[in-house]
Amino acid sequence: MEFDVSKAMKFTLSDELPEMPEFEEGIRRAPKRELNLNQDEMKVALKNALRYIPPKLHHKLAPEFMEELLTHGRIYGYRYRPSGNIKAKPIDEYEGRTTEGKALQLMIDNNLDFDIALYPYELVTYGESGQVCQNWMQYRLIMKYLQEMTEDQTLVVQSGHPLGLFPSKPDAPRVISTNGLMVGMFDNDEAFNKAAAMGVANYGQMTAGGWMYIGPQGIVHGTYITLLNAGRKFLGNDKDEDLAGQFYITSGLGGMSGAQAKAIEIAGGVGVIAEVDMSRIKTRHEQGWLSEFTDDLDEIFDWVAEYQEKGEAVSIAYHGNVVDLLEYVVENNIKVDLLSDQTSCHAVYSGGYHPVGYNFEEGRELLNTDPAKFREEVDQTLRKHYGFIEELVDRGSYFFDYGNSFMKAVYDAGVKEIAKNEADPSQGFIFPSYVEDIMGPICFDYGYGPFRWVCLSGKDEDLRKTDEAAKSCIDPDRRAQDYDNYQWINDAEENDLVVGSKARILYADGQGRVEIALKFNELVRKGEIGPVMLGRDHHDVSGTDSPFRETANIKDGSNVMAEMSVQCFAGNCARGMTLAVESNGGGVGIGKSFNGGFGLVLDGSKKVDEIIKSALDWDVHGGVARRAWARNEHAIETMQDWNQRNEGRGHVTIPYRPEEGLVEGIVADYLDKE
Repeated sequence: MEFDVSKAMKFTLSDELPEMPEFEEGIRRAPKRELNLNQDEMKVALKNALRYIPPKLHHKLAPEFMEELLTHGRIYGYRYRPSGNIKAKPIDEYEGRTTEGKALQLMIDNNLDFDIALYPYELVTYGESGQVCQNWMQYRLIMKYLQEMTEDQTLVVQSGHPLGLFPSKPDAPRVISTNGLMVGMFDNDEAFNKAAAMGVANYGQMTAGGWMYIGPQGIVHGTYITLLNAGRKFLGNDKDEDLAGQFYITSGLGGMSGAQAKAIEIAGGVGVIAEVDMSRIKTRHEQGWLSEFTDDLDEIFDWVAEYQEKGEAVSIAYHGNVVDLLEYVVENNIKVDLLSDQTSCHAVYSGGYHPVGYNFEEGRELLNTDPAKFREEVDQTLRKHYGFIEELVDRGSYFFDYGNSFMKAVYDAGVKEIAKNEADPSQGFIFPSYVEDIMGPICFDYGYGPFRWVCLSGKDEDLRKTDEAAKSCIDPDRRAQDYDNYQWINDAEENDLVVGSKARILYADGQGRVEIALKFNELVRKGEIGPVMLGRDHHDVSGTDSPFRETANIKDGSNVMAEMSVQCFAGNCARGMTLAVESNGGGVGIGKSFNGGFGLVLDGSKKVDEIIKSALDWDVHGGVARRAWARNEHAIETMQDWNQRNEGRGHVTIPYRPEEGLVEGIVADYLDKE
């Protein structure tokens, strides 16, 4: 059947061939992705990419796209990438018929900034594989749609593909987006890699595909809180003490893990972070987020001893493999207080973890030329890594898994004893997740999570005013969490956290988020600041179902259910968030979690006040209610208070609990009879 689709479409790519953009030297590039397509599937991949292209260009671009597929394992459509660095501009410099449409263009561009994105030419924001969308044709079309969108339309995006603008209404979301939602029997790495290579699946990570990443600042606060509370819980520190003189070892200085150096310094400790990629070390050092770096282990531990003795904070990058670092520590009997890892082990065989014995360039070459050998070397390295961790824990170090699939990767490498049940890793691992031991009971059960905002004007003074407004909403004497938050926001400007857009993160609870957002919207209404985009990391109270991370401290068996994140997503759509997104995978890998997030543009209107009160409250307390039903003590406490405050407006179900020992005794009695 022959038909001219161009006559039925208003928003299309130009039929003029763009110039191939120049690639700047020194910008990190993604490794070749796994290409597991047969010949027929390659034909489909090519046809899928050409769907975006006017037919007169097909003969020119088809060979080009085929070359990309074979060379990179994916079709990125490099020709359609805008030239130069893509940076977030002030909102007034974007074209658009709505404030929301312009705001979302700003957020997308911020995720692709050379200073922020891990592999900007491949649209990867962070986490080794977390993409804004799959290819540059999608990027261009999304931006066109956002420019033309009205308040009576909603843009639907499926794994980076802009399905189109659909009639809706002003109080509906402007964008509804999903990423990588694989049907159950295909929800595995092999099937996902095939779908991604064919151009139909996008790995959205936790905020890349949701366009709400704000640079590494987004995880600094959470890492800072994790480290402080690890010190309190396991090192005996008091509430008002920091980590002065205490020593932390970890690895990774990429998009998310790059926050670790900054966090350990703000927390007052001494940290050594192993990183094989010198470009990442230099990026953090140039940003002022990392104090020292070297590949000389003797020099590193001279620095460590010096700063520990002075009780001063420092972050030190070891340019090398973490396994070599830990071997040195074990052989020299060096005391380590806190120990973790933040490499991208959800993509352990795709470049997210590096084999020992190879420098960065050698490892990348091995990955590209002999992926089977690369996998073998990675498995050997993981086994060595685990052995050194086991030894240090025996000597008194506190190791926590940072939710990056490290322990599952170790298990898959053959170390079955890392699982509580060696035959079934779904029952958990011998080392706790940081959520299980720290963030879950201390933050999530109370409703505290990574609330964030972006001042869309791009003005420093607007960010300063929002910092002061947020601080005025915090009572530092209410809880230890509020004390930490007050100190954080009070010192935020001094700590120089901004990379890219004028953004801030704050671990506020449900009541706090509503109060802060209303105050911001009032400032916009009065003309004291420009519009603001609210959002959060999906790594939050309600946004993510992930048995080994976000829901690791849920013990009623429902940790394997994905209903909370889906309900959160649906509820945010119903309540009129500007953007609602649901993704598969996150920081732990495809098939291991579902995660959702939102964006809300504060334009100063009374309409937005009502969305704040309804949607932000739901976005937090829907998840706390689930945690309360799982019999989490602090969540029960939080939701009892919520029921009282919302009498006549809302009500949640709270569990009855049997008296201590009743169930245990009955089960034992019945089993003894058999």
